[in-house]
Amino acid sequence: MLETLFCAMFTILPDYLFRRYGQGKRIGHEITFFSVWYELRWGLTTCFIATTTLITLLFYYHPSTNAVTSYFRTVTILPETGGRVAEVYVVSHEEVQAGDPLFKLDSSSQEAAVATAQSRVDEVNAALDVSGSDIAAAKATVEQAQAAYDLVESDYLRNKKLLDEGSPAANPSEVDRQFNRLKEREGQVHAAEANLESVQQNVEVLLPAQRASAIASLEQAQTELEKTLVVAGISGRVEQFALQVGDYLNPILRPAGILVPTESGHLMFQAGFNQLAAQVVKPGMIAEVGCLSKPFTVVPMVIVSVQDVIASGQFRPSDQLRDPQDNVRPGSISAVLEPLYAGGIDRLPPGSNCIANAYTSNHERIEHEEMGTAKKIGLHVIDTIGVVHAAGLRMRMLLLPVTTLVFSGH
Repeated sequence: MLETLFCAMFTILPDYLFRRYGQGKRIGHEITFFSVWYELRWGLTTCFIATTTLITLLFYYHPSTNAVTSYFRTVTILPETGGRVAEVYVVSHEEVQAGDPLFKLDSSSQEAAVATAQSRVDEVNAALDVSGSDIAAAKATVEQAQAAYDLVESDYLRNKKLLDEGSPAANPSEVDRQFNRLKEREGQVHAAEANLESVQQNVEVLLPAQRASAIASLEQAQTELEKTLVVAGISGRVEQFALQVGDYLNPILRPAGILVPTESGHLMFQAGFNQLAAQVVKPGMIAEVGCLSKPFTVVPMVIVSVQDVIASGQFRPSDQLRDPQDNVRPGSISAVLEPLYAGGIDRLPPGSNCIANAYTSNHERIEHEEMGTAKKIGLHVIDTIGVVHAAGLRMRMLLLPVTTLVFSGH
């Protein structure tokens, strides 16, 4: 409508003034309802062409979209393990901080596992405490066996010397018997040393390994016990939380509620522009946003990034080839908008349905690039007609309550 009125001022209005005062034709006489087309044909034709051209330029270089919202991610409140609720610490719609307890599951089995693991650790520690006496006993056994070996060895060597010298005091059978006893004592020494080495290995290797394993089991049991207490991982507001003592929760099938993070969705908006605007929408463009949740208000924004892919083209590998004509919608160019001034969207709740206009600015090109006069005039015209789009957005925001509450029936 604004575009038509604007173009009519330079086409239909001059044509009418010429017919009325230049040719002397009057409304209701020469200019009637039935003769309007013939009398004002030049003005009407020019107005139609000018309006079509203006709308095309306006929507191409200053794209607009109704698909604007601030997406936010919620956190599902789930325990890491299934169980029955023993205590509930918060209620629905309550603000919580990161680390605040939300609820606790029955932990009797986990507490029993912790006690069992702690007993195993205490048992290994006790074994380590008495291992010193085991080593001392093994050393004493080695010394005893070595002393017995030395005694038998001295007797054997003395009698063997006498036998070798041919002394009648030496008895060959006695020498053989002492030799056998010496071998027996030597075996006892080796057995005692092996026992000492075994005790030392048990104290230095086996018991520490058993202690480490027992401590790991204790830590695992304590971790499982800590899982029964569910805390908030991030600050936010608890929603749809109707948990009661005795409810059974499952980490896959039965969540407890939803946590809406405090900062989620309060920093930026996402807008989907028509694909025709792919060559126009660029980071750094100034934009304006008007939202249903805050009528009569236009928020200045700036485009900070433009998604380099179109979401409608994504696919998941399957056993069927993708047919392009199965795409129901052509998809849009996604852009991220942030407020131009700090605090601009603080009062806009995340998820708001909004309208956005993006404005092309050629000021820098005109100032710094070498170009012809016609091109400069054309760029000036493109920048100027953005005012029409801005005025249209403000009119829509002014009429938004009326169109929404009265004419839409919602």
